[in-house]
Amino acid sequence: MKLFPFILSAISIFTASANSPFISKVFDFRPAPGQFVNEIPEIPSDATKEEVNDIVLEQIGGDKTPGMISLGAYGGYVIFSFDHPVVNVKGEYDFKIYGNAVVSDLNSGGGNCEPGIIMVSEDINGNGLPDDPWYEIAGSEHNNPSTFKGFRITYHKPSADHEAVPDEKNPAIADKEYIRFTTNQTGYETGYVQRNSFHAQSYWPEWLGMDTLEFEGTRLPDNGENQGKDGTEYWVLKFFEWGYADNLPNVKDPGIKIEWAVDSTGNPKHLGKVDFIKVYCAESQSCGWLGETSTEVCGAEDLHPDAVYYDGVENIRTDKEVLFVVTASRNAVCIRTSLEAAPFEIYSTSGMKVTDGMLHSGDNRIATDGLSRGIYVLRTAGRSLKFTI
Repeated sequence: MKLFPFILSAISIFTASANSPFISKVFDFRPAPGQFVNEIPEIPSDATKEEVNDIVLEQIGGDKTPGMISLGAYGGYVIFSFDHPVVNVKGEYDFKIYGNAVVSDLNSGGGNCEPGIIMVSEDINGNGLPDDPWYEIAGSEHNNPSTFKGFRITYHKPSADHEAVPDEKNPAIADKEYIRFTTNQTGYETGYVQRNSFHAQSYWPEWLGMDTLEFEGTRLPDNGENQGKDGTEYWVLKFFEWGYADNLPNVKDPGIKIEWAVDSTGNPKHLGKVDFIKVYCAESQSCGWLGETSTEVCGAEDLHPDAVYYDGVENIRTDKEVLFVVTASRNAVCIRTSLEAAPFEIYSTSGMKVTDGMLHSGDNRIATDGLSRGIYVLRTAGRSLKFTI
């Protein structure tokens, strides 16, 4: 065995976060028609895609809940990312989407909840763009018999000479045949996004410059219930148990686990990390004077921004001629190396970085008394080694 001069250097445990836990980039914003479109946020009809993305980022980026955007009716979506990958930390909630859901009675499930489905994607091709396969976060209603998979809807822009058709039975509905849509769901082949008397602007996303808009995905069961009596409307939008955006009040929603991801056939998909997140409105329903159900997004947060993706302790490159463990105990691990001034990082087996520092030629003592018992991986200079404390 090659011997090295004995140089003992104490390295303290510390973590330094360089990652922002909040949204840093918006790639696409395409709302479906809705009563808040062109208002939340305000977007000029001649805005370019880049200008739209900047406007949306100003509303949902840089903080937990800096502002708000509305995704409109079913299918409307936003795609965004953080300034780093979100790591799938085993057993933990990985990220959280903030909305404006309100629940007045948790026992009855009543409130104003407008659930959106969450999709995740990994930048497999490494081009920094969300053009890789998407995987659905399978929330509590994924296997509900009333959930419709492969739902496809097409909205048709009303003509310039369209004449409003008021609802004689409901004065809150200014045009019950405003924006027609067609779908592929039997028994629900067509319908309308109605215009109500509270929002007079165009409900069509004019900046897209399109006469039809098509969306496809999973349609969740209707959650709107009119509990009014004697002809009086009292709409309650009930929340689902878990796994959606704008579904529970922010203080009640623990977040999303990447391990809930499934592929297009419903089979679990293991993702060590995700680079892009998409949220789309998953309800296609009209609730009287409340109008269409539309998911709102108020921000998002990576719940462990310091975590670093690691692909498993069995897939490590060892090189005992250059790097090996001399001793490992509850208080410290001694690493011997021939490397000089080599930055290192130590990870738990779930991918969480627990410390970093600098190795020097000889023996290096790294304090571990602040760590839980278990297996850890040290990585430096393209090499890795495993130790147990």
